[in-house]
Amino acid sequence: MLDPFPQPDFEAYLDEALPVEEMTRVEKALRDDPLLARQLAAIIARRDSGVISLGEVWRRHRLSCPTRQELGSFLLEVLPDDAAKYVTFHLEVVGCRYCQANVADLKNQQAEAQTSIQERRRKYFQSSAGHLRH
Repeated sequence: MLDPFPQPDFEAYLDEALPVEEMTRVEKALRDDPLLARQLAAIIARRDSGVISLGEVWRRHRLSCPTRQELGSFLLEVLPDDAAKYVTFHLEVVGCRYCQANVADLKNQQAEAQTSIQERRRKYFQSSAGHLRH
């Protein structure tokens, strides 16, 4: 029988690096198949013992992920072209959920800041409207 989840998929599952649909599929399979659960437990035990690969170090420490500052610069469209292309690849092709969450948070902060600026301008105008000379 073909293994439904190769070890790299389990590694990515543990690092929460799979797309949401795939994470859900792995979780369901783990609940339904005790053999898969034992396989995952063995990977966790190996990781806890300190036996890890270079790839695992990269994944765990998110060494390929852009920094939050780089993601902010990407949203402001001020990154150099090569860096912007990498961030686009990382978000859209790799599908890094960690970075996608950071981008969503940064977009939310931008929207909140814009709303705050508009509200502050409105209040300034209202407070000074009667003091302006005709």
